[in-house]
Amino acid sequence: MTKSELGLIGDAELVEELSQLTTQAARMRARMADIMAELERRRCARRPPHPTPTR
Repeated sequence: MTKSELGLIGDAELVEELSQLTTQAARMRARMADIMAELERRRCARRPPHPTPTR
């Protein structure tokens, strides 16, 4: 959508669009956090256990 097209849309419609985009962005950030946590969990699960030092 161009700036000229935005000028043709009413305030209520712009606020609604902004609200929807904000909600989508929040969902995307939450999903990204879930994916990153899962990748970290998998990475740690593959790591061999650290040997305990012997005296």
